[in-house]
Amino acid sequence: MEQAAPDPERLLQPAPLEPLSHPDAGLESVVGEEAKGARDESPGDGTMTESNFSLKKIEISVSEAEKRTGRNAMNMQETYTAYLIETRSVEHSDGQSVLTDSLWRRYSEFELLRNYLLVYYPHIVVPPLPEKRAEFVWHKLSADNMDPDFVERRRIGLENFLLRVASHPILCRDKIFYLFLTQEGNWKETVNETGFQLKADSRLKALNATFRVKNPDKRFIELKHYSDELQSVISHLLRVRARVADRLYGVYKVHGNYGRVFSEWSAIEKEMGDGLQSAGHHMDVYASSIDDILEDEEHYADQLKEYLFYAEALRAVCRKHELMQYDLEMAAQDLASKKQQCEELATGTVRTFSLKGMTTKLFGQETPEQREARIKMLEEQIKEGEQQLKSKNLEGREFVKNAWADIERFKEQKNHDLKEALISYAVMQISMCKKGIQVWTNAKECFSKM
Repeated sequence: MEQAAPDPERLLQPAPLEPLSHPDAGLESVVGEEAKGARDESPGDGTMTESNFSLKKIEISVSEAEKRTGRNAMNMQETYTAYLIETRSVEHSDGQSVLTDSLWRRYSEFELLRNYLLVYYPHIVVPPLPEKRAEFVWHKLSADNMDPDFVERRRIGLENFLLRVASHPILCRDKIFYLFLTQEGNWKETVNETGFQLKADSRLKALNATFRVKNPDKRFIELKHYSDELQSVISHLLRVRARVADRLYGVYKVHGNYGRVFSEWSAIEKEMGDGLQSAGHHMDVYASSIDDILEDEEHYADQLKEYLFYAEALRAVCRKHELMQYDLEMAAQDLASKKQQCEELATGTVRTFSLKGMTTKLFGQETPEQREARIKMLEEQIKEGEQQLKSKNLEGREFVKNAWADIERFKEQKNHDLKEALISYAVMQISMCKKGIQVWTNAKECFSKM
């Protein structure tokens, strides 16, 4: 009985992975390879050495923001915000003190760094940047990206981004990240010399892969759905918080009206004047506290926004997997086609309609020499195609392994951070309500003494 030809579709299925027992499992094997992302062993001009950066604990802070005016690439004057980054080693091998490296970076340079990381580490959930313009804010808060309060919150967000990258077991070893912290001049040129833009996948290609992949990995489909739901839920939560903040602002300012009424009333009352004046003072203090309270609330909202933007980072990993799967399927399809052509030439039978077969019927058969040459060429192409398919299969399995390890690490981080942020937010709300009760308790005492 003739053995059936192997189904090319079976070649497309990624090997099943065992559950990872630890969120960082599988990462150690690639740290050394990813560390070669340095690509250039020469140290920067900063006071830290590369060995100190990758092997010693360091402190990173974005300590200051400054509004500046300059000219852009179009030679047009623009106003922008620059951020002062300071780094220093916490430990030093010889016990000597290490000077602090400091330099200024624009938001666009942070964007360039993240775009580079997305291209060179497609299997990693790259930490997101804080928003460029304020979203989900209560109406009394300015959405202007030059507003001092917004700039301050973005400064904190940029510092958090750098700390996230520095604490990642793979990203922290990248030389471009090291130079971002230590080399002020010509850093952009160094990034562009890596050629990462040429390695970036086009949006059209990514969209094509999304709709044409025949055998997508169910785990990544579920991850994409999860990221969409995460973004939807957090967006809804932030919108609700903004509406509640608006109403809360109104309630607090009404207490300011109470304060004004009690103060005016006290001016025409002799016996009750002191009590009314004291009650009015408590109301005024309570009303004025809302601005600081809602500003503190924005910091908790920013922690939620970070994971709102993390959703897109998860989808970026899913898109890269779709692209790799699509390339794998195209390679398998091309290999199956060449094997069929070779078989048809060898047996002289044509199974499917083709332009080449129609041409042969119209203009006569090929000579044996021509057929042998074509068969030999196809055999060489089949051999190359098999090697390429094997390579793509291994590359895809390695990607899935490393990506899933980093996703597990991210999930553990997410659960810890969101739990902590929501508990802190709840504690803040409880404290705020207790202060409101205390204000009316004080007012009651003032009224009782009248």
